[in-house]
Amino acid sequence: MTELFINGVWRAGRNGAAIPVENPATGETIGSVAKAEPDDVDAAIGAATVAFQRWREKSAYHRYGIMREAANLLRERQAEIARQITVEQGKPIAEALSEVAVTADVIDWNAEEGRRAYGRIIPGRTEDTRQLVLKEPVGVVAAFSPWNFPIQTAAMKVAAAIAAGCAVVLKAAEETPGAPAAMVQAFADAGLPAGVLNLVFGEPAQISERIIADQRVRKLSFTGSTIVGRHLAALAGRHLKRLTMELGGHAPAIVFADANWEAAAEILSSKKYRNAGQVCGSPTRILVQKQIFERFADRFTQHSAGIRVGDGMHPDTLMGPLANSRRIASMEDLIEDATNQGAELRLGGKRIGNRGFFFEPSIVSVR
Repeated sequence: MTELFINGVWRAGRNGAAIPVENPATGETIGSVAKAEPDDVDAAIGAATVAFQRWREKSAYHRYGIMREAANLLRERQAEIARQITVEQGKPIAEALSEVAVTADVIDWNAEEGRRAYGRIIPGRTEDTRQLVLKEPVGVVAAFSPWNFPIQTAAMKVAAAIAAGCAVVLKAAEETPGAPAAMVQAFADAGLPAGVLNLVFGEPAQISERIIADQRVRKLSFTGSTIVGRHLAALAGRHLKRLTMELGGHAPAIVFADANWEAAAEILSSKKYRNAGQVCGSPTRILVQKQIFERFADRFTQHSAGIRVGDGMHPDTLMGPLANSRRIASMEDLIEDATNQGAELRLGGKRIGNRGFFFEPSIVSVR
């Protein structure tokens, strides 16, 4: 079982409850993750509040050293962490290995930026006045990270906060707990003081409302759906809490007749099916100039049809399963809605088998 990490200690939730974790390639339960209760969340916030007072006093160079060590530990443990990502999230092992590598780079980059958090000297209105702007850590940060990039997105929030001298309560996704836990362990092994980084899992609504309402938490960072983002923004607004949000994307691509449309078809096909399309920046619709529409659509369909779908642990797999059964239902609804409104189904449109959450690469088109 993946446990909570509070004040430097791995432990179960207060009531010992756990949430099952599935392998989306098989649909089978492969483990569990501890479920935090309100008292556990309070303990994590309390630990972060105390640790912040000490951590903020450490020099940027001191924080830099710990972060660089954590990044190097992730690189050493890359293969093990990548496997954990694949069995819990489903993406091909090559993509999982890349995610861990990028995560280490993100931590390195923020460590360097922490040494360059310069202030400013502003000319005063009078000759005997000098005005200084100094950057100070905001305090305890609550970070909410999603399942589609379970370690990379978490690191983007955690590394920036730690480099600035803040303490963090990270609420990671229950579907993919292993990789965030591995990142937290790397920071702990690198010498990060207890309480600076805490990790909780549990009922998202219960945890978010508890954290946002707590006055000890000064900043909120969330990556997820627009619907949930609106709800959290409303909660944060009641408490005038700072927040940063990365919400759902709806990315268009445009291909004109004078472009290299052959190359565009292959590039867009590769990007579209990365992580089974479960990427906020994944192309959702492609607008093609009519002179090349059919040729582009044929090339795009041909390339997409060649994508090998399967268990992400197989080295030849190019696209793994969707994250869960809800995504299967969502895909079926989207395709049915499009075809009912006159779109042509050019490729796919169906679930693959009945084991795991695999879905065919699918294309619908409208002239």
